[in-house]
Amino acid sequence: MKLTRIFFFAAALAVCGQVAAQDEIVRKINEYGKFDTWCQREVKESGLIGGNTEYLYEFYGNPSDTLKTGKEAFVAPEGYLWRTNNVLAIVAGIVKTNNTVYPEARGDGYCARLETHIEEVKVLGMINMDVTCQGAILVGVLPEPITTTKDPMSKVLYGVPFTGCPRAVRMDIKADVCHEVIRGTGFSKLKPMGYEDYAEITVMLQKRWEDEDGVVHALRVGTAIERIEEDIPEWKNGYELVINYGDITSEPYYKEYMGLKTDPETAYHAVNSRGKNVIIQEEGWAPVGTQPTHLMIHVISSCGQAFYGGVGNTVWVDNVEVVM
Repeated sequence: MKLTRIFFFAAALAVCGQVAAQDEIVRKINEYGKFDTWCQREVKESGLIGGNTEYLYEFYGNPSDTLKTGKEAFVAPEGYLWRTNNVLAIVAGIVKTNNTVYPEARGDGYCARLETHIEEVKVLGMINMDVTCQGAILVGVLPEPITTTKDPMSKVLYGVPFTGCPRAVRMDIKADVCHEVIRGTGFSKLKPMGYEDYAEITVMLQKRWEDEDGVVHALRVGTAIERIEEDIPEWKNGYELVINYGDITSEPYYKEYMGLKTDPETAYHAVNSRGKNVIIQEEGWAPVGTQPTHLMIHVISSCGQAFYGGVGNTVWVDNVEVVM
């Protein structure tokens, strides 16, 4: 009997520890999801492409702060789970930046403005390269510097450890969308594609595990994915994305883009226990009631693959909250 009481006491302590850790993650996401803390990084690009001094905005600090980080990789301070896709790249020794997320004044604070635009690169003033870049914010990690343009999805590690089952994610949002998609890879001329582009909001819960070969597997636990297919000219405050659990493929609201991430071109990545960046093999839908291991939240100004986007698409986001 005494051993039984000790076992249950230990189990209760473990559960309390999990709940406390989960509550702290929710607090950090919600607190910094107000997007009132920003700084800018000052980076001098390589002389080969003009040698301009550029600025990358990040989600921490004071908006008046300028960090002269140069070629140093950015690492968010402890507790800052949000990240922009503003990035430093060093490819073949050439230093280049790209900024698609900006702070914008709103009331007494700030919101995040995400843009799809064309990044122009001139090499030695003679070779012009035009690249379509999408603006995104996410909960996760974007390791720097980027050293290759291959396999864009591997450059972002979406999600944080999380064991709860939230009801929804809430945010304030405004949008200018439906601009024509332009393909801009940097290796050919810009090409209008003849169809509209939409912004996308993704909230996803997965149960992940790693096998003996270092392969990371996952089941989809919860899903809330929505495309913004029309303009939202005025702020829509307190907009909620309700998270649906289990297999949603037979539900009337289900769209193909909400499905499992099985295509290597669009699948998420993680770093396994061996330190290797690998594709997350999302293999099926978890039964309702399954405890997740990871939570992903991201908002992007264009819903298509990398180097494609509706130039001019803009999304404003503020006050993102996980609602338990």
